[in-house]
Amino acid sequence: MSQDILLQFLQSTGLISPEQAADIAPAFGPCHLRRHELLLRAGQVSDEYLLLSSGVVRAFVHNTAGDEVTTGFFGRGQVVLEPSSFFTRTPSPETMQALTDCEGWSLTYQQMNGLFHARPEFREFGRSVLARALATLKSRMLEMITTPAAARYEHLLASQPEILRHAPLKDVASYLGVTDTSLSRIRNAARPKK
Repeated sequence: MSQDILLQFLQSTGLISPEQAADIAPAFGPCHLRRHELLLRAGQVSDEYLLLSSGVVRAFVHNTAGDEVTTGFFGRGQVVLEPSSFFTRTPSPETMQALTDCEGWSLTYQQMNGLFHARPEFREFGRSVLARALATLKSRMLEMITTPAAARYEHLLASQPEILRHAPLKDVASYLGVTDTSLSRIRNAARPKK
């Protein structure tokens, strides 16, 4: 498995040079998940920081009625992580499951802390990645409140088309905060007319 995506990720903030990235990359180990395999189960403490090089992962919780609600999708080039559990060492409220066969590069919590202490450039990189993730989360929260469902669907289609190819429609609907029926209407309206 090529480390190209890992090296690009490490250099993505401009805080790590190509030489430093080449030195840091061996700390990450290859990770392979089979379709439907769980990366994290609700109630477990997250111990894996995974950069996906291929495949799709879904995060979900169970609502008060016991139904699964999709909280996130992760694709190529994205970090799969439940940050509250990973960084505070507390049980995760979310489950993370591979929707397809997946490959990527991972670090454990202990390995990440070792890099943070040993490599100041990695510590600054980590802060930058977390700041971007926080901004993305805030944008998603606002989008769920201020943007019509059809526009949320179009945004998902434009930004992560692989999700719509691999995720069951019920999972996409719960992620967008709509019913399966509403999603079907939105998809039909978005299709080009013949």
